[in-house]
Amino acid sequence: MPPETSRLAVDLSGSSIRVLEGTLGGPMRCGSAAAPDGATSGGRIVDPVAVGQAIKQLLARTEITTTRALVAAGDAVATFRVLYLRGVPTDSDVGAAVARELALDPERLETAWQQVFATEDGCAVYAVAWDRAMVNTITDTVKHAGLDATVLELKSASLARTVADASCVILDLASDPAEIVLVDRHMPRLWHGFQLDASMADDPAPALATPLRSVIRFYKRGRDSGFGPHSPVLVSGEQALSAHVLAELEELVNQPVQALAAPPRVPPNVRHSTYLTCLGLIMRRGS
Repeated sequence: MPPETSRLAVDLSGSSIRVLEGTLGGPMRCGSAAAPDGATSGGRIVDPVAVGQAIKQLLARTEITTTRALVAAGDAVATFRVLYLRGVPTDSDVGAAVARELALDPERLETAWQQVFATEDGCAVYAVAWDRAMVNTITDTVKHAGLDATVLELKSASLARTVADASCVILDLASDPAEIVLVDRHMPRLWHGFQLDASMADDPAPALATPLRSVIRFYKRGRDSGFGPHSPVLVSGEQALSAHVLAELEELVNQPVQALAAPPRVPPNVRHSTYLTCLGLIMRRGS
C-alpha cells in the first residue's frame, strides 16, 4: 500500500499559533509562535493578513510543506449544542431548534449539524451555529498563509476525540485564555474560556476551582446528563501541576482530578500540548 499522505493541522484557537504535520505512527514536525500583537482578541482573529503571514513564517521555520490544512478554530467564534429532536430531523427542523436555543442574528447565522445517536422517539444531533463573518475571517487567514482549509472545526470537538473517558472535563491551561471543555457521551457539551489571574501563581487550586465548579454545576442542572461523581477533570498544561495541587483541586470540585496523560507514541521532540490539540484533526480520515 502507498504511504499515507501527510496531514497538516493548524490551531488558531488562542493567542498562539500551533502547527503540526505528520502521519499516524510516522515522523512529525510541529511548532508554535505567538500571534502578532493586536492580531487576535479573545480567541478571535481581527487581522487575517498579519496572522496569515505569521503562519507562513512558522511553516517555513518548521520546514512544513503540506498545503492542505485541517484547522481548529477557537470556540469563541461559534456556539454548539446537542439537541434532542423527534422523528427524522431536516435542515429546517435543526435550524429552527438552534434559533430557539440561541439568541443570534439570523441574518448573520449559519448552522451545520450531524446526527450522533438515536433515541426512543427521535435522535440527538450535534449542531454548530456561527457568525459567518468570523468564520470567513479564519478562512481568509488561512488563504493568506498559502493554505487550503479542507476541514474547519471547533477546538472543543477535536479535544473531545483525544480522551478515552465518555464523560469528563478537560482543563487546558496551555491556551490563552485558559479553556474548560465538558465532554459527555464522547461529545463536547460546554465550553468556557477564562483568564488566569495573579492568584494562580500563589494558590492555583482555588483559582481553578471557581470556574470548574461553575461549569460542572451549570451542566448538571440539565436533563439526561451522563456526567456523574466519577467523571474526571483532566488537566493539561505546559507546566504540570503538583500532586498536592491536584489533590486540593479534587477536594474543592468534588470530582476526580488528574493530569491528562500524554497520548501514546508521542515522539520526544513533539510538545505534548500541541500534539493533544491537533491529534483529533490528524486522525480524521478523508478531507
